Amino acid sequence: MPTSRPTTPNQHKIKEALDARDALAAALTRAGIQLPAMDVRTPWADESRYALVHLGLCSAPVAHALAEVITRGASR
Repeated sequence: MPTSRPTTPNQHKIKEALDARDALAAALTRAGIQLPAMDVRTPWADESRYALVHLGLCSAPVAHALAEVITRGASR
């Protein structure tokens, strides 16, 4: 997948958030977890502060699975 070089600070922040979202999605997939919606948002009108990785809502079983994976990783 070709990636274009960001031309403005805002585009750099959005690309950084997209890369983080994709890395998190891949790690969750390897752990057997899938969130129903992951998105990148810029919550400010000027969109110049930074972009946020929005994880969306998840069910209680998915939340428990996330907690378990995080606990296992933290105990290493």
